[in-house]
Amino acid sequence: MTTVLLLHGPNLNLLGEREPEVYGTATLNDHVARARATATPFGIEVEHLQSNHEGDLVEAVHGARNRCAAIIVNPGAFTHSSWALHDALASFDGPVVELHLSNPDAREPWRRTSVVAPVATGTISGFGGHGYELAVRAVAARLELPSS
Repeated sequence: MTTVLLLHGPNLNLLGEREPEVYGTATLNDHVARARATATPFGIEVEHLQSNHEGDLVEAVHGARNRCAAIIVNPGAFTHSSWALHDALASFDGPVVELHLSNPDAREPWRRTSVVAPVATGTISGFGGHGYELAVRAVAARLELPSS
């Protein structure tokens, strides 16, 4: 089985409650379940971690090296500020998909800069929960995994 690490940054534990007009009403658990359901036919196991602490995410990326085939990351606010996460992801030898529920480019100007994007294979944003399906499918395609 192929393992993919699904990471979520700060405040994403509040999905479903925090700004539902922006992020929708689905909870973090709903999104993780959606990613896992999409992953199953490809033989992908989704390992999940959410943390409000930058160091936890960096450690998770380090732990994924030589163990996980890909990383899907919704860095939350760390998108715009975490050079530590940037550097950790740059050390990962596999596809990295940056994922956002909303479209940061359509929001406040400060959200339009991602320090994660330069080390990501690609970015999926603005598709709400459907983005989780797209991210898993993108990883499966990049890894050339057939669907059963």
